[in-house]
Parts: sequence; C-alpha cells; structure tokens
Amino acid sequence: MVDHSVMEETADMNTGKYPPLGGRTIGRVNWVGLQTLYLKETRRFMKVWAQTLAAPAVTTILFMVIFSLALGGRGRMVADMPYGQFLAPGLIVMAILQNAFANTSSSILIAKVQGNIIDTLMPPLSALELTIGFVMGGVTRGIVVGLSVGMAFAFMPGISMSVAHLWAVLYFALAASMMLSLMGVLTGVWAEKFDHSAAVTNFVIAPLSLLSGTFYSVERLSEGWQIFSSINPFFYLIDGFRYGFIDRADSSLLVGISFTLAINIVLMFAVYQVFKKGYRLKA
Repeated sequence: MVDHSVMEETADMNTGKYPPLGGRTIGRVNWVGLQTLYLKETRRFMKVWAQTLAAPAVTTILFMVIFSLALGGRGRMVADMPYGQFLAPGLIVMAILQNAFANTSSSILIAKVQGNIIDTLMPPLSALELTIGFVMGGVTRGIVVGLSVGMAFAFMPGISMSVAHLWAVLYFALAASMMLSLMGVLTGVWAEKFDHSAAVTNFVIAPLSLLSGTFYSVERLSEGWQIFSSINPFFYLIDGFRYGFIDRADSSLLVGISFTLAINIVLMFAVYQVFKKGYRLKA
C-alpha cells in the first residue's frame, strides 16, 4: 500500500511549502505564547497580592493622610482647591509608577538570579512578543494598584474623584505604567543583583517621582527647579493625569503627550533590541 501522507509531505517539501529548518511555523503572532507569558506575569504578583497590591495601596493612603494633616490643615488651598483634592491624583500616579517598575524589574532579575530565565527565552516568542508580554504585566499591576488607591480616596472625606477629562486620565495612566514597565525591563536585564535594582529605584525612580509636582504646584518653584521639572517626564505624567480630574494643568498638555509618547517609543525600541540580541540574557 502507498502511504499518501508521506507522498503529500514529500510533495510539499519539493514545492517549497515547508519553511526552512528553524523557521517559524506558528503564524505571524504566537498568541498562545503571548497570552501565557502575560498570565505568568500577572499571576506572579496576584499570588502575593498582600505584598504587591495591598501594601502599596496602604502606603499611598498613609501618604495622603499624613500630608493632608501636616500640610492641608487650616483650609490650605493649592491651585484654588483643597490640598487633598490637588494631592490625590499625584499620589495615584506615584503608585502606578512604582509598581509598574517593580513588577517587570523584579520578574526578570529574579529569573536571572534563579537561573530560570531560559524558560522564558526558549519558547517560540519573538523579541516583540517578549516585550509586549512583560510590559503588559507591569501595566496591569500598575493600573490595578492605581484603581485600588483611587477607590480608597473616593471614600475619604473632602476628596472628590470625579473625572473632568476621561481621555487624559486614560492616556497618562497608560503612558505612566508603560514607561515604568519598560524601564523596569531594562533595569532587570542590566542588574546583576538586587542591589543594582534597588540603586535605580532609590536614586532614579524615587527622586524623579518626589520632585515631579506630586505634593506641590510647580508654579511656586524657583526658575531653576521649574527648568528641572520641564525635563522630568514624571512631571508631565502626573500633571496630565491631574488635569483629567481637576481640569487644570501646570504645563502644556500637547508637550506632555508628545514628550511621554516619544520616551515610550524610544524605550520600547530599546527593550525590543535587548530581547532581540539577548543582552545579558543569553550566555
């Protein structure tokens, strides 16, 4: 008897239907692999939600309580509104920034230290798919923490979380979480131990966050500090997000959107190149 399946496979090989050895056979996008990587990144922080979600939310709420009591007493007004109302959006973005960065940087660094990064690199995932999977995991954690903090603020007296411009809230929340997720990937790849990652957090992320207009209006700063704020991308993220709630911005929204979009594009390209070349990932 003639094995027709063998004949068909031989014919396919002769006509060039089979890809070359090592060629991609699962389509342009590995949707199953991409979904699996994303679920791995989200389930990783959901399994320890008390540490990754609840703790940052509580810390941010304590910031609100302490600063409101210390600086918001006696009816203090900032930008013609109660201090707590001005402060709330900035604290939400701070929580988004810090947690998006922590998710991707810790994920890659832990995988490198434990020696299981190969489990992520071996599956048939392209550099772009790896970039999207890791970044979307960080974005998810940042947005979830931001939502939990926002809901907590909504129940606090004297603070209204009514949205004036939904597009600004959505854009700057996504831009903030994406920017820090990308920075977290680069940090996780570059770092060789946890001290390196902590150094980036303490000497880059924290100062840029605290000096970004979260606790004050930049209009009250001296000219030198205003220049520093104008080159601080975190300032535009917080200012644009705050505009979505209070209908007031200290900077040009067009400049903020253009600046943050350009940075995210550059960071996305850098992360793509890192995964494509295997920098500090492949032996």
